[in-house]
Amino acid sequence: MDFRRYYVPNAVVFITQVVQGRAPIFRDEAHLALLRFTLRRVKELHPFSALGYVFLPDHFHLLIKPTGDSTFSQIMHSLKPNFTKAYKRAIGMTGSVKFWQKRFWEHTIRDEKDFECHLDYIHFNPVKHGLVTKPEDWVHSSFLVWKERGAYPDGWGRSIPPSIAEFDWSSGE
Repeated sequence: MDFRRYYVPNAVVFITQVVQGRAPIFRDEAHLALLRFTLRRVKELHPFSALGYVFLPDHFHLLIKPTGDSTFSQIMHSLKPNFTKAYKRAIGMTGSVKFWQKRFWEHTIRDEKDFECHLDYIHFNPVKHGLVTKPEDWVHSSFLVWKERGAYPDGWGRSIPPSIAEFDWSSGE
């Protein structure tokens, strides 16, 4: 299968990365802290703006905008092996391990509505997965930052937001 990624200069990109077998590795706060640390280190090598994020037990979503010469693929191809090596050291593992699913999913944000839908999806994800009943109760996301900016009213996300319910996720519209 010929797999191609498309790169749009100065674009915001929505990324989903899943742990192999959906193992809930990031339930462990130390492993989640290691992921966040690794992401910060990758950001030094491959600069980007993090516009939105959520870290869940078995996967994460990011909304990023590369700000240097690196592409979102280079960012992810740095994050995945560097985290895996650090994780193996942290738990005293030797030998090979397939930590991540083979590929990550990406979507280039097309316009303001598309951005809003994907940001809402990120922030609603912990509720969708039954981890909390309110987005503000999930501390591993950018929800509170966006709420403080006035993007979300009180009570947002207690039910499926219209921007997500009405969005056709198959076509990106």
